[in-house]
Amino acid sequence: MENKSFWFSSELTLNTFVIPPGGKYPIFLLGIAIYFFSIVCNLTLLSLIILKRNLHKPMYFILFSLPLNDLIGITAMLPKVLSDIVTETNKVYYPLCVLQAFLLHMYGGGILFILAAMSFDRYAAICMPLRYSSVMTPRVVICIIALVWGLDFVLIVSLFSLQSRLPRCKYVVMNVFCDNPSLLKLTCGNTAVNNIIGLFNTAVIQAASVSIQAFSYVKILIACVVTRRSDTKTKAVNTCVAQLLILIIFEIVATFTILSHRFRNVSADLQKIMGMLIFIVPPLLNPIVYGLYTSEIRNTLLTVLKNRVNIRSTKL
Repeated sequence: MENKSFWFSSELTLNTFVIPPGGKYPIFLLGIAIYFFSIVCNLTLLSLIILKRNLHKPMYFILFSLPLNDLIGITAMLPKVLSDIVTETNKVYYPLCVLQAFLLHMYGGGILFILAAMSFDRYAAICMPLRYSSVMTPRVVICIIALVWGLDFVLIVSLFSLQSRLPRCKYVVMNVFCDNPSLLKLTCGNTAVNNIIGLFNTAVIQAASVSIQAFSYVKILIACVVTRRSDTKTKAVNTCVAQLLILIIFEIVATFTILSHRFRNVSADLQKIMGMLIFIVPPLLNPIVYGLYTSEIRNTLLTVLKNRVNIRSTKL
């Protein structure tokens, strides 16, 4: 009973940033501005998809998962880091640390699965336009969304359930936030199985996402080359460019994060910042990219804003 109580109530120490005097409040204000801007943009995108009937289509029902996933990622990480910077506390209870790590890994796997699902939808729309409504039925869309979240959940749960069997003998998390590698370094048992499962899960997520997206975009490219209809080519470019940009942004940030940990001359604080960017940059840019490159979302938002301005001017 004592061991169980110790397991769930023990405190961990986070390895926070070394911030010069007078720097914490500017950093905090910048972080808060970034966080609220991301929240507003992603909630706006979610609201448009929910409230506007012209967006009640398979493409946007699948897209709905993207801002939702972005909100999970940035909210699980940034508020806690900013709070630690201002209060100069670096403590976290073990259950909250595990929860944060779980949500961050759900976000990382989720964005790749969601992009794969969105690319398949674009493949069906562009390569099979006459059969699109019969292929992407409401039931199929629900199954795709359930598969995206369900598979991501199962893979991450398997990763963390293995970790719970190992005893802990360290209490300093070598990062500003909790993730699976940092938690694994706190254990003093044999982590070979955990490492194998972690690599397997990463391989499954990457292979499944990259394979589906590569297949979809190659087929779309072929369709663009073969067809003589300019409207089909325009539709393909407009609907795929946003998804490709989001994938490129995520992969570039992820690559720089991985590389920052491979070079010894990279400072520890820079490594921590690079690790944070993967949870900040995509949630910040994804709704902007979709707003700029998806005409239907952009026009819907402009119509809503114009109607509100007209209503206010009428009242005045």
